Amino acid sequence: MERPRPLPSRRRLLTGAALAAASSALFPPARAGAQAQAVDYPPAEWQPASSSNYTASSRPSAYPLDYVIIHVTQETYATTLSIFQNPQKKVSAHYVVRSSDGHVAQCVREKDIAWHAGNWDYNTRSIGIEHEGWVDQPAYFTNALYEQSARLTAAICDRYGIPKDRTHILGHYQVPGTDHTDPGPDWDWVRYIRLVNFA
Repeated sequence: MERPRPLPSRRRLLTGAALAAASSALFPPARAGAQAQAVDYPPAEWQPASSSNYTASSRPSAYPLDYVIIHVTQETYATTLSIFQNPQKKVSAHYVVRSSDGHVAQCVREKDIAWHAGNWDYNTRSIGIEHEGWVDQPAYFTNALYEQSARLTAAICDRYGIPKDRTHILGHYQVPGTDHTDPGPDWDWVRYIRLVNFA
């Protein structure tokens, strides 16, 4: 027959609890479901496009990054994200900016080639930013959209040494061979480039 073990003293229990509390303060537990940051621009939310809608790459070593291309979605923010997530659509952009509050979603990593410009050479050498709205509805071009997009563009230009001017920050309509007109005549380029340079 086994002899009963003595119960630990109150002092030992309190000392053990104190040690456990101290160790958890020094080494907090890992968060459930935590994962490495997926975004290249920290304020952005990760909303990944289908891998069928972009080309994996290793830019800027595989291709230099020379341009930021400005687009207007011709759709709502939510619909744009769902289009990029649909493998049948064969289209994507690196970022989408919401009209109401300037919230930014990243859909494709900057090292990868989004299919946004309609010109392979420009796709390989650019970051594409879609803006929620329609080219003929300038009310979608809110202060928040301009300001948050300009901060994003400034961060991209700083990261890759892209000059913050109209030679390197292009509208989709400026891409050779395109039939698109976005961001359209109501996009305020003077204001936008000024915001990019002061971001």
